[in-house]
Amino acid sequence: MDLAGSGLLLIALIVVALLFDFLNGLHDAANSIATIVSTRVLPARYAVFWAAFFNFVAFLVFGLHVANTVGKGIVDPKIVSDAVIFGALGGAITWNIITWLGGIPSSSSHALIGGLLGAGIAKAGVKTILLDGVSKTIAGIVASPLMGFVLALLLVLAVSWVFVKTSPAFADATFRRLQFVSASLYSLGHGGNDAQKTMGIIAVLLFAHGEGGGSFHVPLWVVLACQTAMALGTLAGGWRIVHTMGSKITRLSPQQGFCAETGGAITLFAATYIGVPVSTTHTITGAIVGVGAARRVSAVRWNVAGGIVWAWILTMPASALIAAAFYALARLADHWQGG
Repeated sequence: MDLAGSGLLLIALIVVALLFDFLNGLHDAANSIATIVSTRVLPARYAVFWAAFFNFVAFLVFGLHVANTVGKGIVDPKIVSDAVIFGALGGAITWNIITWLGGIPSSSSHALIGGLLGAGIAKAGVKTILLDGVSKTIAGIVASPLMGFVLALLLVLAVSWVFVKTSPAFADATFRRLQFVSASLYSLGHGGNDAQKTMGIIAVLLFAHGEGGGSFHVPLWVVLACQTAMALGTLAGGWRIVHTMGSKITRLSPQQGFCAETGGAITLFAATYIGVPVSTTHTITGAIVGVGAARRVSAVRWNVAGGIVWAWILTMPASALIAAAFYALARLADHWQGG
């Protein structure tokens, strides 16, 4: 299962990559809709359609900086093979399923990065790691929830000051309408950052097979396929995680939901623009904690937030180990087929 893999194998791996993208949308649907559902601004069955639409059209807004980081900035593209991609996807998908079944909002993005690192190291050792891209990703683990937290906190303070003399009924009605805008922006940022990670995986796989004239690039059909797979995953929903994100961490009002989504969206837009593959899960969780803490520190269920942080810490090493096992399995199968 190496660079000389058949066309059928290439197609099969692309299908698996799109399956990961679908599961990413399924797993991370809560990131886009948890706040708008928990504030009862939009019923869940309609919210998923709303989020899926903006997930899909994100390619019209953003460039492909994140896809380039994932495809050629995490491990050396020259060592990428079918077995490496199989291992990376196997590790990421397995970890996603484990955390989805447990209702744990871990990061699909960092599961994929961890999977790529685990499979790449299993093939060629630590020398294959490209520190610039990996350091960007690790910085994003810390920076994205922190930035979401700070922006959401500041937004709560700002809108509270602006609406201090208005009636509660007027403020509630206003922010119920504004949440449609903030949820749209967050879904746009989600589709822009997360779908590009799978684009990068498919693009580097095509590069490994000598497609595209020997240069790394992301074809338009890959862009459209990845955006579609993510949108369909979002439509399928992720109700276990919606419950955790929307109500277990803290109770949200429409005003707080607007502030959390807007703070998260600004963070995602900035990260996508500079090509950092951040976690939408980390970002919105930080923002939700920020709006809860703005009300009072005790409003945040810190034991739930702490459990989520542990899932973040474990995601990359766990998915890397699983990916290394999948890589070894692929090499064993290849050796067995070769006689």
